[in-house]
This record gives sequence, C-alpha cells and structure tokens, in this order.
Amino acid sequence: MPLVAWVTIVISTLIIAAAALGLSRVILHLMAVRQTLGSVILGVTVVAHQTRTVPETIASVNRDLKPVRDFCEGV
Repeated sequence: MPLVAWVTIVISTLIIAAAALGLSRVILHLMAVRQTLGSVILGVTVVAHQTRTVPETIASVNRDLKPVRDFCEGV
C-alpha cells in the first residue's frame, strides 16, 4: 500500500478516536445530569405534596370536627 493510504488510515483513526472520546464524555455527563434530575423531580414531588391546596385539607378537617359541631348544636 502506498504511504498516502497509510497516512489517511492513521489520520482517520485519530479523528474517529477523538470523536469516540468526546461522545463517551457526553454520555458520562448525561448520566450525571439524569441522576441529578431524578433527585430534583423527587424534591419537587415532596414539595407539591406538602403544599397541596386547602380544599383537600378542609374536607378532612370538617370530618374531624363533626363531633364538636354536633356537641355544640346539642347545647
């Protein structure tokens, strides 16, 4: 094989190796972002649960206070 063919193969191999290294680094960064995003989503879910709206809470409060209301009406 002529020298030019060997030089082309070596340069192509270096370019492909550099691209593979870059893509592997991108994959590692995306995996780290995925883990962090999972933690953020879990935190947002906890905050949403702890700050749910008042109408959901009012029904349980009214149900718990029914004996008090019944006692007050009887007096």
